[in-house]
Amino acid sequence: MKKNMGTIDIAIRLVIAALVIILYFTHVISGTIAIILLIFAGVFILTSLLSFCPLYLPFRINTRSKK
Repeated sequence: MKKNMGTIDIAIRLVIAALVIILYFTHVISGTIAIILLIFAGVFILTSLLSFCPLYLPFRINTRSKK
């Protein structure tokens, strides 16, 4: 598993995940849409921690800088 996510990509995913979690706990979102968004937030957090997004592979996307 080769890392394919850059720092900006990781930061954006973590911010989106945090927003979804905040919206859920403040009862702004609820029901089925909340569950779906929380699952996406979990995936965003997991991919950010691993710095790897499997959906980038088929499209050969790499946002990591080449240093």
